[in-house]
This record gives sequence, structure tokens and C-alpha cells, in this order.
Amino acid sequence: MSPAKTVDRPRADAAVTLAVVIGAHGIGGQVRLKVFAENFGAYRSFNHGALTLVSSAPGNNGLIVRFAEVPDRTAAEALRGTELTVPRASLPALGEGEYYHADLLGLPVVSTTGEAIGTVVAIDDFGAGDVIEIEREAIDGAPGKRFMVPMNADAVPEWDDARLIVAADFVE
Repeated sequence: MSPAKTVDRPRADAAVTLAVVIGAHGIGGQVRLKVFAENFGAYRSFNHGALTLVSSAPGNNGLIVRFAEVPDRTAAEALRGTELTVPRASLPALGEGEYYHADLLGLPVVSTTGEAIGTVVAIDDFGAGDVIEIEREAIDGAPGKRFMVPMNADAVPEWDDARLIVAADFVE
């Protein structure tokens, strides 16, 4: 079951990470990618135009791609760890109950009773749907405790561009 509200934030200028370079492939400048997007090949320009996709093919752990600006293995190795981003505005429109992880990360969290809880710090999928990781407010300089809630209508009845609301029964 999907949560009740769709996030509809314009944030067109925000950069959204679609993949990360995990290493070089071969000697011709190709790189291996860990991909976070369903349709990576729909995009051609990354990192504000710094990288232009020329080709892609399936690899063991994601994709093997060639960028016009990466001529050899040395240049490919230098990209290890580089996140590949596109502007938020270039992503497809969302349907009812859908969201992009980038839209939820960093949102303040409150309970259905109005209590300030913390902030969304991570979103994971362990196979049964998204799980939101929330970090409570720091106390006396010590990092706040983290806890997880499923991203479903029972646990997260509502969210918008300003906050995510968690049912009080799910707050730890």
C-alpha cells in the first residue's frame, strides 16, 4: 500500500545522483557503474555537462559505459567514486503515491501527535519495499539515535515538501 500523499516539489535545480563510478573497465576509458536509476540510458549529460554518455552495456555489477570526455584507463580510474548526477527537473513526473528518494532525504520528521522526531537520513530497500531511516535530534552534542520505519500508509500517513509524518505507534 502506498502512502497517501505524493511529494510534489519543484526543486528543479537540485542534482539527483543516478549512478556512481565503481572502477575502470579495460584500457579504452570505459568505466563500471553502480546504477540507482531504472532507465539510466535515457540520460546523456551528467554532472552539469561535464560528462557525456557515448555508450552503455550491461556489466556484472551494473553498467559499463563510455563517456566522450574519458579517453583512456588512467582518466577512467581517476573517476572512481564519482557520482553521476542530473538536474531534478530532468526526471519523469511522478504518479500518485510515488516519490523520489532525493525528495525525502533531509526532510524533518514529526509524529502524528505533533512531536518533532528528527530527520530522514537514509532510504533502503531490503526486498519488501522502502524503509525510511530517521535520526533523532542530537542530545548534548552526541549523535541522535536512529530508527527505521516502513514507507507505507500505516507508518507514514502523510508527507509533503516540508515534512514527513510518522504514526506515533512507529516512533522509537
